[in-house]
Amino acid sequence: MHFLKQVLPYVRAASFMVGVGITVRGLAQAPVPTEDTLDLREVVISAARWKQTAEHIPSQVAVVLPKQIAQFQPQTAADLLSISGKVFIQKSQQGGGSPMIRGFATNRLIYSVDGVRMNTAIFRAGNSQNVINLDPFAMDRAEVVFGPASVMYGSDAIGGVMSFTTLQPVVGTKGIHGSVQARYSSANSEQTGHVDVRYGGPKWAGITSLSRWDFDHLRQGSRGPQDYIKARYVDVTPDGDVVRIQSDSLLQVPTGYTQQNLMQKLVFVPAAGWELQYGLHYSAISDYGRYDRHNRVRDGLPRYAEWNYGPQRWTMHNLALRREAKKRFADLWTLRVAAQRFEESRIDRALNASERTTQTERVGAYSVNWDATKEWSATHTFFYGAEGVWNSVNSYGVVGDVPSGLQSVTHSRYPQSTWYSVGIYATEAWAVTPKTTITSGLRANAVGLDADFSQNLDFFPLPFTTAQVRDAAVTGSFGASYRPTSDWVVKANLGTAFRAPNVDDLGKIFDSSPGMVVVPNPTLKSEYAYNADVDVAKLFGTWFKVDVAAYATLLENALVRRPHELDGHDSIMYGGEMSRVEAVQNAGIARVVGAYFGMEARLSKAWSTKLSYNVQRGVEELDNGELSPSRHAAPAFGLGRLTYQKGKFRADLTSQVQAARSNDELAWEERAKTEIYALDAEGNAYSPAWYTLNARASMELKYGVTLNVGLENITDQRYRPYSSGISGAGRNAVVALAARF
Repeated sequence: MHFLKQVLPYVRAASFMVGVGITVRGLAQAPVPTEDTLDLREVVISAARWKQTAEHIPSQVAVVLPKQIAQFQPQTAADLLSISGKVFIQKSQQGGGSPMIRGFATNRLIYSVDGVRMNTAIFRAGNSQNVINLDPFAMDRAEVVFGPASVMYGSDAIGGVMSFTTLQPVVGTKGIHGSVQARYSSANSEQTGHVDVRYGGPKWAGITSLSRWDFDHLRQGSRGPQDYIKARYVDVTPDGDVVRIQSDSLLQVPTGYTQQNLMQKLVFVPAAGWELQYGLHYSAISDYGRYDRHNRVRDGLPRYAEWNYGPQRWTMHNLALRREAKKRFADLWTLRVAAQRFEESRIDRALNASERTTQTERVGAYSVNWDATKEWSATHTFFYGAEGVWNSVNSYGVVGDVPSGLQSVTHSRYPQSTWYSVGIYATEAWAVTPKTTITSGLRANAVGLDADFSQNLDFFPLPFTTAQVRDAAVTGSFGASYRPTSDWVVKANLGTAFRAPNVDDLGKIFDSSPGMVVVPNPTLKSEYAYNADVDVAKLFGTWFKVDVAAYATLLENALVRRPHELDGHDSIMYGGEMSRVEAVQNAGIARVVGAYFGMEARLSKAWSTKLSYNVQRGVEELDNGELSPSRHAAPAFGLGRLTYQKGKFRADLTSQVQAARSNDELAWEERAKTEIYALDAEGNAYSPAWYTLNARASMELKYGVTLNVGLENITDQRYRPYSSGISGAGRNAVVALAARF
């Protein structure tokens, strides 16, 4: 009953939007089937790494297409995912975006870019911001596979897979074509520009994409919890640190940053059935303040003068050879070789302290994938392949004296490490009858990790010098898609997944919250997930669609942070204060259950509406047998959207909502983070319910020019998505101009 009271106002708001749309339809003529009518045959790629129609696969998949990206103008790739209404986004700072899918996040999700695994050995259990390395302007499509997908993607694919496909060069392109875009947003004085150019000939083609973003500090709304207001900031001057009162208390300082992205692709077709493609991706993000850490207080003053993520850089070289010819063992196959380099750092200095600590990580990630498909008969299609991944982690720490400029070595965040994964998989799609398709798959995977802690022994009395993990896993899936009629689809899916300990789990040293420090634990083992879900979709004519899904996931040997001892001590000195020791451990089990409801309606030729709502609950078993809520099972959330489109004009009215989460419903490690949450009447942290109302319109003008304007958070709500360290934007005017040539 308490939960219903929390979400009822937002259900009413969404119902109002739907009701407006249904009323409009009642006054209009019956819709005429057009390309905008609804069906169940959306094309997806990520489920089996090859194109399939959604009605034939047992998994639930969400797709975000370029026309949606162009209309809703996401500032980052994390914002892009939220367009679907099925992915919850957490942010610790403006330069952030950590997706939560079906109660899981970060290293229990897979990020894939053009078929290449983006996850590395230092993807952490906490919130991460790696997805913002990607350029929304350069996206051809983004897909989200919900639920375990280890058969196709290996370790980490427990909650789901986010598969990003970037713009593709088209062989046969004549002349030079492209687009130019510019955008301004008032809430953070965003100044963004993008250009992409396409060119080619009869046997080759290329595309070049460049983007740049400049974000100032983010202004939050004027109507909401006072606890989110931080009226002070630290001004670092040549004469020392000065704590200043903000002239605009709604401005969140420091949150500004800049970003540049480059993509270059070339494709060559030497002969019929052969294709060779090379892709280069580069992303560079400036220093940016971790806003939640800047909110921490000690002795009534800001604890930190500086707490920044240093420059974040990502480079990927991707070479793919594709062969299309009906041979004995494959009709299509792709061999993909990729090399990636990641660099990130953390920079902190206490208020009025002379020493600044910098921890830097550089990861080299190398992968080889071979994927093939073979249609054995009209009813049997076989997908199979192999994958090899190798990561090298170099981590170091430096402490510098600011006045003198002198530097010395300090402890690194991670040990010097290598991590590898080797796997083979096979999946079959069997059309048992014209109405029923059964999909089953199996994967065998081996994972290894070697870590050397020698460089940190001078700083921490670790009782070990090296650590090693050798693990193997077999995962499987079995699902069915049943289409009793052309307007019904019923899907059911059983699947297993695993996640082997990575370098972040096994070897990290960091402060998770005030008075706590996380230390290495070399005794970790893999965690395993067991999942069952069902999805039912129904079409009513060509104008109305309902989609309902439910799922349950059991995670055994869950890798979670728990109290620990280091060489017999439960507390050690860290960062100048006595801190309780924690470590990642295989702490029993975790359970997540959830449901999804979606509705779409084409109300007339011009009007349409969409509703999406997600509910999930998760618990983890503690060492003492008690249960704690799962950190990454977000509160209920969703969106409602009403769209009008006629000719070259489109307008959208969208409302996003989140239900409240009380202190008792927070994960135990979240309850101490009073600097990021609102406080209830007893002074306990909690996450209030919130909503936003957003309007957007676009118009195609002459000469290939499109004007897009929007007013987001119209009512200027001061809101903070669950577990986030920064509030969302207040009332935000957006103007974007795009031109094709």
